[in-house]
Amino acid sequence: MKVATGLASGLRPTPELVEEAVRMALAKAGLERAEQLVLLLSHDFIRQPKPAVLAAARAAGCLQVSGCTTSGLFTEEGWQIDQPTAAALVIGENPATTSPDATPMLSFSGQGTLPYDWQTPEARAGLLEANAAAWVHGRIMTNACAEFRLPGLNCQRALSTGLRSLGDALAVELSDDYELRRVGGHSAVDSLHRALPPELRQYPPLHHIALLRQADEPAIPILSANADGSLTLAAPLAPGDKISWAIRQPLAAEEDMRQALRAVADDITKPDFGLIFSCIGRGPLFYGDDDRDLVAFREQFPDTPLLGAYGSGQIFPVGDKNCLFQNSVITLLFSSAHV
Repeated sequence: MKVATGLASGLRPTPELVEEAVRMALAKAGLERAEQLVLLLSHDFIRQPKPAVLAAARAAGCLQVSGCTTSGLFTEEGWQIDQPTAAALVIGENPATTSPDATPMLSFSGQGTLPYDWQTPEARAGLLEANAAAWVHGRIMTNACAEFRLPGLNCQRALSTGLRSLGDALAVELSDDYELRRVGGHSAVDSLHRALPPELRQYPPLHHIALLRQADEPAIPILSANADGSLTLAAPLAPGDKISWAIRQPLAAEEDMRQALRAVADDITKPDFGLIFSCIGRGPLFYGDDDRDLVAFREQFPDTPLLGAYGSGQIFPVGDKNCLFQNSVITLLFSSAHV
């Protein structure tokens, strides 16, 4: 299978910039045209995405162009979050279609929350970015939702939430929907302070702290700490629920990513290519100097073509439903289904 990526940045979001990214990918793959093209563009293209998508289709010589606009982009060669950027992944052959359940439905949404009909039952993986544009088969979608599949491929998937547990599960004793009042015999604020390392108790970094019901479910962010000792949450809780405190820190998040990649590497040691959907708050803005998650991928799967994007939410299947995560990294590793 011939697969490659291209990443091009410039001063203006022009169709020529998109053509440059596509032609770069074609040249790296040794192709004259593509059978499939996944095209991701920075938000700079949001006002006029159609000329950019059409330019990509012409450069790739195919109509199977799908993707969306995002907060930032990256490939195996690097990342870009502050300039007009186009990232392209070209696939040079279209293997025989396998079972519909062989790979998750790739799903991009520009809506403010996970579309209701995407929650069940078909497994999905992708990115949510509010107010983004999305396209499928070269057409801009009026509902800002793109869903498509890459046929003839096997897929292994991994999720890194980047969270470090701060203790055992505790019982919710008093809660008024989004207001958490008592947990484990203490006020919500006191319970949190007792779980935190001493150096963080005076000024808790609430934007990096969350509550967990289950380890594989989306974390519940804390919106505010209140004078009465309660915490305002982004999701409701009820008395009797079990929760645990967790924190997001760079070293722990990087190790969590490495563990997730090592686990999936047991099933696919040399993928043909990968897709990563990350959070804009998880990449270089979080790590400070580089995207350590991208570094971990390159070390685990060297020379593997990779297309990635930063967004506000990550879509990933958990059990028999699809969930919307934040501050997480979803990795999809694809290989040809041909034996």
